[in-house]
Amino acid sequence: MAAFIVTQLLGLLRGFIIYRAFGTSEQLDSFNAANRVAELLFNLMAGGALGSAFIPTFTGMLTKDNRAGAWKLASSIANLLLLVLTTGAVLGWIFAPQIVHYALFVLAPDQPTGQEQLTVALLELLLPTVVIFGLSGLVMGILNAHQKFWLPAIAPAMYSIGQILGVMFMPEWWGVTRLAIGALAGAMLHLLVQLPGLLRLHGKYHLMLGLRLAEVREVLRLMGPRILGVAVVQINFIVNIIIGISLPVGSVSALALAFMWMLMPQAAIAQSIAIAAMPTFSAQAALSKWDELRRSLAASLRGVLLLAVPAAMGLILLRTPLIRLYEGGAFTVQSTQMVTWALLWYTLGLVGHSLLEVVVRAFYAMHDTRTPVSVTLVAMLLNIGFSLTFPGLFERVGWLPLGGLALANSLATTLECAVLIVLLRRRLNGMEGRSIWSAAGQSAIGAAGMGFGLWGLLTVTPRLPSWLVVLLGVALGGIIYSMIMALLKVPELAKAAAVLRRRIASLNKREAIHKSSGEDK
Repeated sequence: MAAFIVTQLLGLLRGFIIYRAFGTSEQLDSFNAANRVAELLFNLMAGGALGSAFIPTFTGMLTKDNRAGAWKLASSIANLLLLVLTTGAVLGWIFAPQIVHYALFVLAPDQPTGQEQLTVALLELLLPTVVIFGLSGLVMGILNAHQKFWLPAIAPAMYSIGQILGVMFMPEWWGVTRLAIGALAGAMLHLLVQLPGLLRLHGKYHLMLGLRLAEVREVLRLMGPRILGVAVVQINFIVNIIIGISLPVGSVSALALAFMWMLMPQAAIAQSIAIAAMPTFSAQAALSKWDELRRSLAASLRGVLLLAVPAAMGLILLRTPLIRLYEGGAFTVQSTQMVTWALLWYTLGLVGHSLLEVVVRAFYAMHDTRTPVSVTLVAMLLNIGFSLTFPGLFERVGWLPLGGLALANSLATTLECAVLIVLLRRRLNGMEGRSIWSAAGQSAIGAAGMGFGLWGLLTVTPRLPSWLVVLLGVALGGIIYSMIMALLKVPELAKAAAVLRRRIASLNKREAIHKSSGEDK
């Protein structure tokens, strides 16, 4: 979680630099559109399938002390990924003009030709990231399966650093191209920063495809349904890009910034918990320790609820002073209005997004990719339907239409999460629901109290600088929420305090030993 927070802070800095340089402009719309296509290709061929298929199988082999077989599996998947992703990237480069013209700009035929050409050039530049992220994702899975989380969690920060350096130090007249070059460099750093951790595992690489290995076929079998689910999700994102390009200029960039802000707490809270829990879930499922799995799952969901609910409340109330921090350069007051409006509707889905991270990994740990993919398929079809409908409804009542796209995402995700929780409960014959509902109620009470405090703060500080309002809001919200959790005697708070006391005592003991050793010498 500490690494995820560092990563999110660097992502925040990256956002400031990018949006100060480009605002919510046509250039940044083109970059976001091209980057989304590159992400689509990566996710279709590797992305989410790695975590859902490779980690459970690889972890199961390690749990059963089949280390040699595990590294044969890893080598085979690496070679297959390199072959498939390279082929996909080359085909994407060849057909880049057709992809942009007949897909991204299909609802916006009157857009300037220059923007379409820029999008093609950026897509061609970003396509190598498809291969790089595929290999980096595999390394990330190997490290996580060995309970190594720091380097994989810090890797996305390297991606942000690449983009920051690209925008800041490349010639300004290169325009948004310097951001794409920075993204390409950041992808390389994403992979390279994890290699020392991989080398320390002393695994043996095999030059093989391994198609005859049962474990490789198992990974490919599990990947099949997951790829379908990822395809639906990515198609939904592409639909949002297509619709966003047809909306007022800057809508795509405003949605991207708002979604990034919603993902910040989601990544720091839910992804960190889910990634750390995934190998444990997989080992418990492999050994058929279902009682332990239920307890681990309940503990993870409680942790997510106790952190995500107040985060959503804080983000909704502090969103305006937060986004005002970007104002300056090419980022205008109108940009702030667009982003805060989208952020409001995205944040309504934060809790659903966060719980989903844990729930789907429980299915994957049990080697079940079909159930979550089937539900995702229905949910994302709903999402696409909502995305085609809600912007028009928003416009009719005088609201900014981009808010409809954000609401569509939140509503579909929340429905998907609710259905999967019900199915998982049936699959496990219960999942300590009383404990989870208790956490939901406690977090809701705490968030309500925190919300009243933040509302009072905002009413008495309208003239203070935005940065000061944000700092005061975060501090006040954290204090109020912690006090309410203490009054409600939430066990996680006591456990966190105990861990902190043990860490401090351990550090003091080490210092005392070191001092005593120095005196003896």
